[in-house]
Amino acid sequence: MTPRVQHTTKPAINGSAAVAIQGYEGSFHQVAARQFFGRQVEVIPCDTFREVVQVSQDAERSAGGVMAIENSIAGSILANYNLLHKSKLRVVGELYLQIRQNLMVNPGVKLEDIREVHSHTMALQQCYEFLDQQKWKLVETDDTALSAKHIQQRQSRHIAAIASKLAAELYGLEIVAPNIHTLKQNYTRFLMLAREDDSNLQADADKASVYFHTDNSKGSLSKVLTRIAEIGVNLSKLQSCPIPGTDFKYGFHVDMEFDSKEQFDDVLKNINPLVEEMKVYGVYKRGERGK
Repeated sequence: MTPRVQHTTKPAINGSAAVAIQGYEGSFHQVAARQFFGRQVEVIPCDTFREVVQVSQDAERSAGGVMAIENSIAGSILANYNLLHKSKLRVVGELYLQIRQNLMVNPGVKLEDIREVHSHTMALQQCYEFLDQQKWKLVETDDTALSAKHIQQRQSRHIAAIASKLAAELYGLEIVAPNIHTLKQNYTRFLMLAREDDSNLQADADKASVYFHTDNSKGSLSKVLTRIAEIGVNLSKLQSCPIPGTDFKYGFHVDMEFDSKEQFDDVLKNINPLVEEMKVYGVYKRGERGK
């Protein structure tokens, strides 16, 4: 099916339509959804990325989804590449969000009142330089935003949470120490997902996410990469993943940046004879660094 062309910079979304996210309201997934679709977008919190895909594919439940795919510190989320490959979803956009961690408490609580800090293990690890200066007990939880919600519900006077600024706003908490993460250049890349029938080819698209695997013969991958380079397309991402059910054979998830859709089509035409399988996840507008 030939994608429909829509002259917009990002996929259209009804203000009342909801998108699936991993985590609770106030999570960084919701921050990403708001930055991409606008503050009016509603979200459907999901416990797992698998659930995000399931809900995103259901037209009666959502208008699509938002899924983290890689982090500038932790690297790629390989399981999510596998979920994307098995799904019927299309990538319609991306967003790079700078992850800012904040220490928050119930109104009136001071730093000297804090005895425990609750958050997801990754958030705690990102803030060790700050936390090591204190003698607080660190408690690992399932989600940063859920930690914020829990201290608000319990009206705790001695427990703080580490989460996003949005979580503090949603749950009426006060940020007593902003931006406590150690590495300031910490970005997570989020993919915006839609069902194939709902995805529109953007007129200004300049990036594509593609999967392929070769026959693993000598030089087979090199031939594909050489052909891409000869056409002048930039390969901004090359991620290998094992092919389930095979004896150490690998497929490759790649991101290509191009000057025109015709140039990208030329790449597909030229590498198709060199691969055993190829799947285009989506053609979309390249994302800039989020704020």
